[in-house]
Amino acid sequence: MKKTSQYFILFLATMLSVFSCGEMSDVETIKLAHSLDVNHSVHKAMVKMGEDLAEISGGKMQLEIYPSQQLGTERECIELLQIGSLDMTKVSVGVMENFAPRMKVFGLPYLFKDREHAFEVLDGPIGQELLDEGTKYWIKGMCYYDAGSRSFYTKDKPINTPEDLKGLKVRVMESVTAMDMVKSLGGSPTPISWGELYTSLQQGVVDGAENNPPSFYLSRHYEVCKYYSLDEHTVLPDVLIIGTHIWDRLSEQQRAWLKEAVDKSVGYQRKLWAEAEQEALEEVQKAGVTVVRPDKTAFEEDVKDVYETYSEDEDMKDLINRIKNN
Repeated sequence: MKKTSQYFILFLATMLSVFSCGEMSDVETIKLAHSLDVNHSVHKAMVKMGEDLAEISGGKMQLEIYPSQQLGTERECIELLQIGSLDMTKVSVGVMENFAPRMKVFGLPYLFKDREHAFEVLDGPIGQELLDEGTKYWIKGMCYYDAGSRSFYTKDKPINTPEDLKGLKVRVMESVTAMDMVKSLGGSPTPISWGELYTSLQQGVVDGAENNPPSFYLSRHYEVCKYYSLDEHTVLPDVLIIGTHIWDRLSEQQRAWLKEAVDKSVGYQRKLWAEAEQEALEEVQKAGVTVVRPDKTAFEEDVKDVYETYSEDEDMKDLINRIKNN
């Protein structure tokens, strides 16, 4: 970790400690931070989770939410969680794979047949197995939030075929799987933090990026990128995680209250997400974005070599087969 990042984490840890000072209370307050806009469906679901938690626990537990990267990027929030200065956060599985390696399976393109198949896997034994992956890194997965399908958006030309990506610098998350996918399609993957992406697009640091419709819309990236190609290469869910430092401290009753509130928020978020996707596509088109729906066959063919990287990894091969046959 760079020194500047270390200083930032220590500063945030100190500030959170200050926030925690005050009179002792019987109320268990859980601090949750994330990087999304307050209009995002995930944030709204978290607000509902807080309301439900207070009601279910009879006021004995509450949620304190810090949105919009107030406490740092997704990676920085994970690091705060690991040292016990933050209780919960939301991260993309693309970031989570750095802490729970087997979660990189979700970054594989065209892994799921459709959205229903994805939900069956996430809500079933395989999904739970992967949520438990990070406990040795002081992280416990609580649930998956819908983040739709990720597709390419670009500044100067639409992406109708993989050939259109050749030579383009495409922003990706800090994910080896995402970088391998863009490379396999002929593009040049460029990891950039979400908060710096708008300026990077404006300045030509990258030619485009890839994300779901609500993120494309709420980030206002459509002001710079006028082409959105719905190739829907990956279904990359968000993960709500809690630090084992607080989970281990909670009583069985408190864990049950929290889990009930979390579970309620999942269904609520998925409903909001479906509405947000439709709204986002309508709004960006009103703003002059050309939405393209390319034939996915060529994309699926070109990314097969990404799967080949796991040909000798028996554990990953088994996991991929279990997901595809679920």
